[in-house]
Amino acid sequence: MVGADTAWIIVATALVLFMSLPGLALFYGGLVRARNVLSVFMHVYAIAALMSVLWLAVGYSIAFGDGNAIWGGLGKAFLNGIDADTVSGTIPEVLFFAFQMTFAIITPALIVGAYVERINFGFVLLFSALWMLVCYAPVTHWIWGGGFLSDGGIFGAVGTRDFAGGIVVHETAGLAALIIAVMLGARKVNNKPPHNPGYVMIGASMLWVGWFGFNGGSQLAADGGAAMAITVTHLSAAAASLTWALWEKIKYGKASMVGMVTGTIAGLASITPAAGFVGPVEALVIGGVAGILCQELVNLIRNKAKIDDTLDVFAVHGVGGIFGTMMIAAFGHGAWIAQVGALVIVGVFTTVVTVALVYIVKAIVPLRVDPETEHTGLDLAQHGETAYDHNS
Repeated sequence: MVGADTAWIIVATALVLFMSLPGLALFYGGLVRARNVLSVFMHVYAIAALMSVLWLAVGYSIAFGDGNAIWGGLGKAFLNGIDADTVSGTIPEVLFFAFQMTFAIITPALIVGAYVERINFGFVLLFSALWMLVCYAPVTHWIWGGGFLSDGGIFGAVGTRDFAGGIVVHETAGLAALIIAVMLGARKVNNKPPHNPGYVMIGASMLWVGWFGFNGGSQLAADGGAAMAITVTHLSAAAASLTWALWEKIKYGKASMVGMVTGTIAGLASITPAAGFVGPVEALVIGGVAGILCQELVNLIRNKAKIDDTLDVFAVHGVGGIFGTMMIAAFGHGAWIAQVGALVIVGVFTTVVTVALVYIVKAIVPLRVDPETEHTGLDLAQHGETAYDHNS
């Protein structure tokens, strides 16, 4: 056990939780109408609590247990056999559990952005619980837990490269978001601007800071690799922010603040799988391209395909994660077959599981709120509260 490594991962764990609470909640909450902002806060907060308990119960064991190439088994359920002195690498295993728990929180929380303003709260909880256990945890095992996509698996000695979650987090969440958006249908009123761009900027800033723990912590050590991961993460975010704003200016005549900070998130998502493998110049390329690529995908999905992925989860997170995963091979840090093969396998698996879970869960609890609730706003109708004296 190394004290410096332990101290750094404790800090990184706090930073990744900070990404969800309050970062993601504020970022998403500011983008919706005032009558729905508390419902978004509630979704993210409740998911954080529920995923934490489920990760302890069985999620961690499925992802990182000593099972087989497909799943980790239940040997570590409720941290069975693990105490404060049990070591994982150079840190306490209970700390590794806690660090990975924050990833299990934010991944289903990312999906929230696709279904805000029209989803039933009961569906959110049940779907998120099952999806984390049946989709996220197995994929985590396949790539990070010694499963069949990792080193020594089906792609040979050098398996899929995914440093901090381009596939595990962003592809799975992005695809699930797109699928739910299609199955749920569009909002009745989907032309209202973000009610509080200030929240959006504050939330995005918190995500930017928290991402240092997300990517830097994934090194699982306090060393030069962690320092480089933090540096390239920052540079990619900066580059994507600038290219998104520039592309808006060229196309529409004005660069918006909401657009610029969305570019920040696109740059962060895109560098995530590659953060442990690339240098600063490569990070600038990844972020610079992501700012334009993800913006074009937003336009394609929203305006051409007419899919109401409300807060552009797939276009920003899904496409960003997929792009960054492929750039690892493009820059010669991984094999094309391993990178693309994993994207396809995980993509198909996520699609099948997500579609099946939507049908199963909506047979138990309603998927969508009724038209009157949607008109009134989810805050008052589902939670009995409002965020402000005024409404929009």
